[in-house]
Amino acid sequence: MRRAAFAVAAGAMAVSLAACGSAAESGDKSDSGDSAAKGDDIKVALLLPENQTARYEKLDRPLIEKKVKELTNNKGEVVYNNAKQDASLQNQQVETMITNKVDVIILDAVDSKAIAGSVKKAKDAGIPVVAYDRLAEGPIDAYTSFDNVTVGKTQGEALLEALGDKAKDGQIVMMNGSATDPNAAMFKEGAHSVLDGKVKIGREYDTKEWKPENANSNMQAAISALGKDKIVGVYSANDGMAGGIITALKRAGIDNLPVTGQDAELAGVQRIVTGEQYMSVYKPYPQEADVAAEMAVLLAQGKSLDSIAKEKVDSPTAKGIPSVIVPVVSLTKDNINDTVIKDGIYTVQEICTDKYKAACDKIGLK
Repeated sequence: MRRAAFAVAAGAMAVSLAACGSAAESGDKSDSGDSAAKGDDIKVALLLPENQTARYEKLDRPLIEKKVKELTNNKGEVVYNNAKQDASLQNQQVETMITNKVDVIILDAVDSKAIAGSVKKAKDAGIPVVAYDRLAEGPIDAYTSFDNVTVGKTQGEALLEALGDKAKDGQIVMMNGSATDPNAAMFKEGAHSVLDGKVKIGREYDTKEWKPENANSNMQAAISALGKDKIVGVYSANDGMAGGIITALKRAGIDNLPVTGQDAELAGVQRIVTGEQYMSVYKPYPQEADVAAEMAVLLAQGKSLDSIAKEKVDSPTAKGIPSVIVPVVSLTKDNINDTVIKDGIYTVQEICTDKYKAACDKIGLK
């Protein structure tokens, strides 16, 4: 596990180094028109999708705000809105930002299709849009995220490893993310590519709005349908849903089933420490946030992204979008020190509260 963590860290470092040059140092001009004359005094709109997942308020928002300030000599302003999982509200937020004449929008879409019209309105108003974490449709100018198919593969591989010989005999439940989230489809694709033919999938759900309570209800339905003695593991697309799933399992008297996750939320990491959750996918959010901020500043200033965006991706409505894809790592109890603690996401003290101290001591987390 240490070797895997090192390899991913090296890849992330390469992304970081590619992105760490000052926006002011990149002098190439783009075709963004009115933005070309902008200096450091810019207004960046940051539109995040929901507040159910802890990462958005704890990590993404402060990291992006900090990086924008750093890149603009403290002159850049970040205007923030959270859509609280409401696609219509997010469309209104984009249009408000257009009315307020922001210089660039960083957008993490609630619904990648529903937002396309608002993205086009921004483009028509001369405001570039950076798709953050989820690839929104419409005329997007730049995109940064993680390799989402690989996320699903990583989860599936970890689940098979945890199941061992039990994979041949029992059934698993698949708890995918929201059908409106394009990333959820990619996680699912990656997981199926690993799990199909290796283990029987007894029940599978697309979980409305990624909500833990919906995952909990779905898991209760799966237990009723399959029988609690027939389920050997659960694929959960993220940590929040894993929490709801584990609550349902406990209520049914089911213990020690491997459950996957994603996002390395604090509660998820603590469940990994105790063994209630088998793994999560750690995604180096500081890398992703830094790249998004630099893309936004460069676009707002009318400069080229060539210095940082070495890849191109296609959406259903746009081709050749300049992109940076950040690598991920499987997080288990064996590499907590080498990932979320080493990267400063959490301290040992935050993870190992009184409730978890004995479990932390048992795995050598001190």
